[in-house]
Amino acid sequence: MATRFPATTQSSRRIPRQQRSRATVDAIVEAAAHVLATRGWAKFTTNEVALAAGASIGSLYQYFPDKLALVDSVRTRHLDAVLAALPDPDTLDLATPLAVRVDQVIDGVIAVHSINQRLHRVLLDEVPLAMRESDSVFEVEYLRRYQALVLPDTACSPGPGDVMAAKVLASAIEGAVHAAAARGELGVSEVRRELKGLVGAYLRERRVQAVER
Repeated sequence: MATRFPATTQSSRRIPRQQRSRATVDAIVEAAAHVLATRGWAKFTTNEVALAAGASIGSLYQYFPDKLALVDSVRTRHLDAVLAALPDPDTLDLATPLAVRVDQVIDGVIAVHSINQRLHRVLLDEVPLAMRESDSVFEVEYLRRYQALVLPDTACSPGPGDVMAAKVLASAIEGAVHAAAARGELGVSEVRRELKGLVGAYLRERRVQAVER
């Protein structure tokens, strides 16, 4: 079971502004993801991350005050990738058939979680819970993007039923993908096929009901 820790404050974190500084931070975050996946949370140390990144421990602490902040950056990178796999209501092409949109979402979400399955399991099962309870900005955008999949027309204002449908759909896809990752089955074609069938059938039924109302 994951341990609870107080949320990490970010006030002391230096923001990288120059290209060289950003490259250093990227290398540190990439190394942190590798070490976390390999060693797990209990054996995760900033010293090992700095060594793997080819950076001094002093440089690491300029940007990350502690290992909680470091792992939070790893999580943020993953969450950004998840959002990128979902339809953006601001650029969504409504002429795209529903089946194609479903395929794109399922393929995208599975691809994101297939990059480093061990890392995702550590983030879910071992990292302190407090770090997973302050993602309000992510959650708002996450839900907005699932609403774009639920609504036939993104110009429509979502009603309570649409909001709940987006939450249920997000939970269903997230749960199925995480469970498949835990079983080592994300690469199994039947998982992809069944999930696409499940989501497609649900959305088609919602649209039929909307027309009948």
